[in-house]
Order: sequence, then C-alpha cells, then structure tokens
Amino acid sequence: MTRFALTLEFDGTPFMGLQRQPHGPSVQESVERAVHGVTGERAALYSAGRTDTGVHAYAMRSHVDIAKQIDAFRLMEAINAHLRPDPIAVIACEEKPADWHARFSCIERSYQYRIANRRAPLTLDRNRAWHLAKPLDAEAMHRAAQALVGLHDFTTFRSVQCQSASPVKTLDRLSVRREGDYVIIETAARSFLHHQVRSMVGCLALVGMGRWREQQVAEALAAQDRQALGLNAPPHGLFFVAARYPEDGA
Repeated sequence: MTRFALTLEFDGTPFMGLQRQPHGPSVQESVERAVHGVTGERAALYSAGRTDTGVHAYAMRSHVDIAKQIDAFRLMEAINAHLRPDPIAVIACEEKPADWHARFSCIERSYQYRIANRRAPLTLDRNRAWHLAKPLDAEAMHRAAQALVGLHDFTTFRSVQCQSASPVKTLDRLSVRREGDYVIIETAARSFLHHQVRSMVGCLALVGMGRWREQQVAEALAAQDRQALGLNAPPHGLFFVAARYPEDGA
C-alpha cells in the first residue's frame, strides 16, 4: 500500500459537507468514488478537517492508501478526470510515509471568512461570501477579536452538536481587515470546535455593525454559555485555507 497525500480545492455549495453523509452528497463520497474509478479499490479518504454544508476549501489536506502501482502525478490527473463535473479538484498529490496522517499529524489548521460589505447584491461571489449591506467597522472587529486569542473555554462559540471532548482550545491568531468592499477574517489553531469560526465571526459582525460593544465579545467568551452567543455566521463565507504539518516548518 502507498499513502498518497491529496490537496483538495472545492466549492462546498452542492455538498452536505466534506465528511460522508447518509442524507446527501459529500466531498468524501465524490473523491472516494473517483479513486475507485481509477484504481478499482475502495480506499477511504481521511482529511485534516471537517466542513459543514456550503463551506469551501482552498487547500484541504487528505490522504488515501492505494495498492495499485501508480505515480502521484498520474493519480492526481486520473482522479481529477473522474471527479468531473463535481466542483472538486486535486491540486497537489505526493507520496507520504505510512505513519503520516492527514488528520492526526496536522499541527495547525487555518480558515478565512469573507464578508461582502456593500449595498449591491452579490453576483460573482454569490454563495462565496456573507453579504452584509450595513457598513462594518473592521478595526473595531479586529480589536474585539483579540480577546479570543489564546487558551480559553469556548463553550459560548461551540455548537450543541459538537463532539469534541473538551470546549477548551488554544486560538493561535484571529485577525480582521478590510479589502475594499470585503471584510476578511482569518484564524488559525491546532483544532477548532464545531461552528467555532462561524460563531466568532457572527459576534464580530455585531461589533462591526455597532450592535455590540467591543467588550461584549470578551463577555460572551467569559459566560461559557451558548445562550450568550449573539449570532452564528452562515457557512457560505467560510473557507478552509491550509493545514500545517511538522515537516512544513514554522
């Protein structure tokens, strides 16, 4: 068996998420079907993270174990051919040691959330950004966000369906900046709770709109109560950006 690391780019709009679901299409199902079409093998796809319905990825790291003798480039090309017309692409493929694991070897995951902050409705970015017409104060959002950086109990920002053993996580960074009509939120951590990023973004948006004081983000965190959450941002503005591994360096 050869372990191949795949880097996946996908538009999450038509999928119920990355992980295989009994009630609808998933990215995992599509990739596993494509691998079977190439190799005839029922290989399982393991990924660095999970994504909800409608969440996208620039570079999701995954892996499959394959018995067929095939080089990485040919495998990538063949999988991409079998994935059509699904909006998924393997943008990189390489062999890895048998003890390398897309999920368990990962030491940092990063996400980006895009808010389109303009009056006009979205056309090209429909389903790829959260549209908010009311002007946002990105600088206030960034200041409020810093209360969430570090080791905290993120119960307030955790979905009731979250299966993590503990609500305590370390958020490595969380930044907010404006790029023209867009407000970009970027965050990274070793791992995240279910809905954590979307919940943080929703509360920061309330600050940006002037509906929350900056200090209310810290107060919501301290409450350790899901009832203190102000708003959960929709999934379609969220992108999985990258997964980092020890061999990638700092």
